[in-house]
Amino acid sequence: MSLSHESGLGERVIGLAIDVHRHLGPGLLESAYEECLCFELAQAGMAHRRQVPLPIVYKDIHLDCGYRMDLVIKDELIVEIKAVERILPVHEAQMLTYLRLSRLRAGLLMNFNNVVSKDGLRRFVL
Repeated sequence: MSLSHESGLGERVIGLAIDVHRHLGPGLLESAYEECLCFELAQAGMAHRRQVPLPIVYKDIHLDCGYRMDLVIKDELIVEIKAVERILPVHEAQMLTYLRLSRLRAGLLMNFNNVVSKDGLRRFVL
């Protein structure tokens, strides 16, 4: 399975994110990019949820530890938005943890604080 599985979902989301980046550029807060990307997703008719709670299951008990996925699109793709100097291993570990805990198979880690938007993009497929 790839991010383009099921009618190119990953590629469509990347295209919308590039459009947001093209209009806003780097330097804003993550929340601004999230808001604008959600606007674009809604305009494109793409079902999505914001700030999705992600409990930890420990010994068959669901524990709300405060984890929240920025966006889940069509219950298939996690999008984690960053506005940082550079993507660090801890950000990649965060995405891998979200994928494992949610049991979803695909994710996009997007850092909007780059001059060129593709430089801030990481794809994850389990």
